[in-house]
Order: sequence, then C-alpha cells, then structure tokens
Amino acid sequence: MSHDKILILDFGSQFTQLIARRVREAQVFCEVKPCITPLETIMAFQPKGIILSGGPASVGTQDSPDVDPAIFELGIPVLGICYGQQLMCSKLGGRVEASDHREFGRAQLKIEADNPLFSGAVAPGEVSQVWMSHGDKVTAVPEGFRVTATTDTSSFAAICDDTRQLYGVQFHPEVMHTVLGAAFLKNFAITICECAADWNMAAFRKEEMAHIRAEVGDGKVLCAVSGGVDSSVVATLLHQAIGDQLYCIFVDNGLLRLNEAERVYADLTGKLGVPVTQVNASERFLTKLVGVSDPERKRKIIGETFIEVFEEEAEKIGGADFLAQGTLYPDVIESISFHGGPSVTIKSHHNVGGLPERMNLKLIEPVRALFKDEVRALGLELGMEESMISRHPFPGPGLGIRVPGEISREKLELLRKADAIFIEAIREAGLYDQIWQAFAVLLPVRTVGVMGDGRTYDFTCALRAVTSTDGMTADYYPFEHDFLGEVATRIINRVNGINRVVYDITSKPPGTIEWE
Repeated sequence: MSHDKILILDFGSQFTQLIARRVREAQVFCEVKPCITPLETIMAFQPKGIILSGGPASVGTQDSPDVDPAIFELGIPVLGICYGQQLMCSKLGGRVEASDHREFGRAQLKIEADNPLFSGAVAPGEVSQVWMSHGDKVTAVPEGFRVTATTDTSSFAAICDDTRQLYGVQFHPEVMHTVLGAAFLKNFAITICECAADWNMAAFRKEEMAHIRAEVGDGKVLCAVSGGVDSSVVATLLHQAIGDQLYCIFVDNGLLRLNEAERVYADLTGKLGVPVTQVNASERFLTKLVGVSDPERKRKIIGETFIEVFEEEAEKIGGADFLAQGTLYPDVIESISFHGGPSVTIKSHHNVGGLPERMNLKLIEPVRALFKDEVRALGLELGMEESMISRHPFPGPGLGIRVPGEISREKLELLRKADAIFIEAIREAGLYDQIWQAFAVLLPVRTVGVMGDGRTYDFTCALRAVTSTDGMTADYYPFEHDFLGEVATRIINRVNGINRVVYDITSKPPGTIEWE
C-alpha cells in the first residue's frame, strides 16, 4: 500500500487492538506486530511512527518482553504507552521501580507543559480524565526528557524528548475512559508523525481490486460464502474485480439458523447478482459429528469437512487456483501470540487455520487487514444494502458450537426455534442495530420443571446479546427484565423441549471467547 503507516509493537496488553482501532479511526493505516519483531522487519515496514503498547509484565524482570533499543535511533517518532513508556525509560537511562501505590482506574491528568500529543485537546493548567492500569512507575526520566503531565500518584504521567521525538504516557489513551485519548493518538499519528489521513474504504476498495486482479491474473477463484457480512463483502468485492473468474460456493452444513439457507441464497444471487452454487452437505457434516462433544474437535471436523466440499467443487469447475476467505484482522490477532510468549491460539476453525497442502490452492483474503466496522463500511462502498451489512456475525462452525456437548438433530431443531424467537423479539423491540451479536445456546443439561399440571424434564436455553465495536471486546446488552421475561415465555410456550431460559451476562474481555 502507498499509505503512510504506524507500527504498533505489542507487549501483551489487553488493549493493544484498541490502539489500532483509534489510529484507524484517525484515517491512518496501522498494523500490530510482536514486540520481538526484528529491526530489519520494522525498517522494511517503513513506518512513519512506532507505538509501544502496554503489557502486564514488570520491566527488568526475567523473561519480561523487550525491544531492540535501536528503534529509538531510527529518527522516527516513538510513543510508549504504560509498559511501553517504562521500557523506553529503562532502555534510555531512566529508572523504573515497583510502586508502593498501584494505580488502576480513572485519574485526573494535570497538564504541566506543552506537549504536541495534547495540542488542540487540552492546554497547560487544565485537567482531563485518563485511565490508569499499572503497578510499576517511572521514578527518573532519561536525559533529554521533560515532564508534561502528572497525576496525584504519578509524577511522570506524560513525558517527551522533543529533539528525538520520543513520547511516553503512563495512562492508556486508547480506552474510552481516557476522555481525550483518541485526540492524543490522532495527534501522534498526524501532527507528530505527519501521516496523511487517507486511510478510508474508498481508497481501500480501489487498491484492493487492483491487487486482486494482479494476483489472480486469469486464474479461477473459489469463494466460500456463508451469508455473513464478511464473506458477502468478499464475494461482492471479488465479483466486481474479476467477474466470471469467481465461483462462489454456499455450503449448507446442517448447522445453520432457521431458514438460513434459503435467505442466504436469495440475498447473494438476487440482491448482489453474485452467481452462487449451493451445496447441501448437511448429512455429511452431521454424520461426522455424531458422538463428538469436545468443542475443539467439533471445530476441526467442521473445518476439515468444509475443505473436502471445496475440493470436490473445485474439481467440478475444472480446477481452481485460489480459495477466497473472509478472514479479518481480529482473526489474525486472536490466532497468534504477539508478545514473545507461547502461542495461544484462540480461533482455530477453518477461516484462520490455513489450507492443507493437498488442495494446491493459494489463499486469498481480501479483508484480512480490516476490522469488522471497516468491512461494513467497505460493503456500503461496494453498494451493498444496509440490511445485509448490519447482520449480526455468525461463526463458521455455526450452531455446532452453540450446542455444547454432543450434537443431535433434535437439539439443533430446538436451538433453531429458540434462536429465531429471540431474534424476532429483538427486532420487534427495535434493538437489533444496537446489539453486535445475539443468539441462543442450548445447554447440555436438563432440568425438572412444572408446566400446567405436569412435570417436565427438558433442556435449558441460554440467551446471549453483546455490544461491541470490533468483536475483540464485548459487554452484555442490558435488556429490561420485562423484555427477557417475555422472550422466555415465548420460547417455553413455543418450543416443546425447553423448560428453562437464562440470560448470560458475562462480558468478553480482549483475548477471550464466549460462545463465539
């Protein structure tokens, strides 16, 4: 890409992806890479600025994440956030010590002197709320640095070396509780690093279509579509880029929501004009899943069976050269370790696991660099209807991971009905667009209940609805009790086999998964 770029080096912070989101919101392209990224790789990336993320470790302890100190001599601006600030100070001759007063939560940032990070947002003498999350503290800054902001418990809440353009903040500007944090990061990217604010979906569409044409040439592209936002946007982008070189396959795996197969086919072919081959492979998938209860094994089976189907469809068209998938940037971030520790794979189903060598296909992932909201913006840029791009996400393994334990046709039918009732009620209440994702889960337990004059021994259904921006963090949606009571009554009355409904109010902090 020809865009100016910011590089974010990750030291294990739970907020790293939020840094990337804020920089992207300023219309500046950025990428997250592990803190152990070699200096030559960093230089090859040609960033106009570098951000060092926070992290849970203590500077100087054994096995704490480190960085090549040469990055401070590259002549480009560097911003250290929390652990990143402490590491910068430690590397350049300052001092970092364990604090006798840990600081977690809101704090009042007192601006002591001019700092280009704060320009136009908050002036010397003023105060602004920030979010702290640290146990260690800087007790002496390196030579050449000056203090530009403090809090009641931090004498070095913001520091800078104007000559070398090195900046450090003890607080987290990326989180929403830092009121002016987005402005601070925008100042770093645009004012300090002098990046052009030209990262938008109109530019991405033009560049990516040219990239697709160059990469594909006269080859054939097999595209797996599910009807979800990601694959629909990918299919539309590819169709506009390469026309009849694209072969879209929609696989009914028997794990779809109620009437999903019919709706998906109608949307893709009717509304988008994308040619789609529909394959009913539900019997194959469900047969392979008989007796399987381990969730990871279910994911693997579903992914492997998808690959089998794609292989067969590729043969029918005389062979394909590429397989297109709707992998997103959060998929990438959640699938590898970024801070030098053991790799912890969170997402493991087919859309991030790569392709078996026997397929002899190249993987093409046109939206791999995008967050979910950027994909939706790209969909609008491609002319897709709002109703299609605002759909709640639906995971590749489908209902297979929303039936914990062994899957059966009976359980799937119960879940489909309950899920449809839940979504219907959300739409009726006008809440659908306020919620990132909502669905039902059929729990692997039966409970005794009394319905009418008889006793029942039926399944328990859990309902989940969350709010989110990019799917990497989420919080439960605060439904009114009356709404939940009405939904529960509908499900119990209409779905014979469910006698209890509960609402899941857990949140999804970064780097975790809750029911997918």
